[in-house]
Amino acid sequence: MRAVGHLLCDNTGMSANTPQTLFEKLWRQHLVKELPGGVALLAIDRVFLHERTGSIALKSLREAGRAIVDPSRVFCTMDHIVDTLPGRGDDTQMPGGKAFIIETREAARAAGIHLFDVRDPDQGIVHVISPELGIVLPGTTIVCPDSHTCTQGAIGAFAWGIGSTEAEHALATGCLRMNKPKTMRVRFEGKLAAGVTAKDLSLVMISRFGSVGGNGYAVEYAGSAVEALDIEARLTLCNMATEFSAVTGFVAPDDKTFAYLQGRRFVPQASDWDRAVESWRQLRSDDGAVFDVEHVIDVSDLAPMITWGTSPQHAVQVQESVPSQAASGASEEGYARALAYMDIQPGLPLLGLKIDAAFVGSCTNSRVSDLRRAAAVLAGRQVAPGVRAICVPGSMAVKRQAEAEGLDHIFKAAGFEWRESGCSMCFFAGGESFGAHERVVSSTNRNFESRQGPETRTHIASPETVVASAIAGRIADARDLANLPVR
Repeated sequence: MRAVGHLLCDNTGMSANTPQTLFEKLWRQHLVKELPGGVALLAIDRVFLHERTGSIALKSLREAGRAIVDPSRVFCTMDHIVDTLPGRGDDTQMPGGKAFIIETREAARAAGIHLFDVRDPDQGIVHVISPELGIVLPGTTIVCPDSHTCTQGAIGAFAWGIGSTEAEHALATGCLRMNKPKTMRVRFEGKLAAGVTAKDLSLVMISRFGSVGGNGYAVEYAGSAVEALDIEARLTLCNMATEFSAVTGFVAPDDKTFAYLQGRRFVPQASDWDRAVESWRQLRSDDGAVFDVEHVIDVSDLAPMITWGTSPQHAVQVQESVPSQAASGASEEGYARALAYMDIQPGLPLLGLKIDAAFVGSCTNSRVSDLRRAAAVLAGRQVAPGVRAICVPGSMAVKRQAEAEGLDHIFKAAGFEWRESGCSMCFFAGGESFGAHERVVSSTNRNFESRQGPETRTHIASPETVVASAIAGRIADARDLANLPVR
């Protein structure tokens, strides 16, 4: 890993006369060496691990007799396999899950890296606690063997998911080989209407340009609508760059970023903070910088979005119907399969479709701002009979803050289960799942076949849409609360 001072922005070697994109700046700052075949060697500032994949890298490294080059830059949390039921310990509902947890704990302690264990007060989902603790900083590179590492680009970092073998290389050398991505800027322009969120920005982008629309690109999110978002909303937006097939997604840091980070556990302090902020202010795409691709999306008339099929690109505004195959952008085969799996037909209105369960959580929408907005919809109301509803905070810090504000009482009074922090039923790696053919409205990022359980049918949406649907017992628009029952 690199020296601490290198975490600050350094434009040495860059032409003062050539406008640069933010990604070009991040790339050049971390470029160690150009290699044959268009490959580059990049310096890695942070490595984050979790017990599902990180334990594999730590074990393999140990068996090969290799050491971690800088343990102070490596972090590990228990988030995927760990149980989220109240009173949890090492036992999980996943067969063999306890062994994963114990092995990861022993390996992390032996390696001398930061470990956020099952009962650690800072435990949580990796992509939630990294910004929350100030582990990710503007201008840093951060990798994790998890596809949603791009979430952390919301801080102005170059963050991307890797495999366990790549994690070994990053741990042992502080560097990784990488092909340089192309650049894309997506500008969201206009003022978001009440009830429309960053989740809806992600879904409208993916539905419009396809789930592979970002393939091979580093995507910068910009525009007046993005500038207006708070940091937690930007984290949601960047989280789903993976569902766009992008290498990474990011937002240029600004005063909101600096205010969010100041005073957090791992950020620079005192005079180092002032130097850092001065440097971070340079992390913007220059006027006149050229991107390989640019998209502009007018969001002035955007309504809450929801998926109808089995890909995030299968999304429409919640008041719309299941589109035709031609309008869906899906192949004939993929369209037919999605309809059959979800048990729906072209032209079927999504509003009013009966549901069996609702889930608020995941690295996409489990931060305290998400829970506040959901609680505002839930207050004074109750989940419809027959609907199982679960809320899982993204970190123990989020859980504590939510409980300090009384949000937990609102969720529980409404009929939601209130859990410990973790990935939980974002997917059923932890051994817990929804039932076959159950229809779930979920604040997660993926609606793939069997993602939340074998043959479970998932519709992804904002937390507001999730809780409104839980109240109605059917897919609902949170903006229509006057039409939802107060029980």
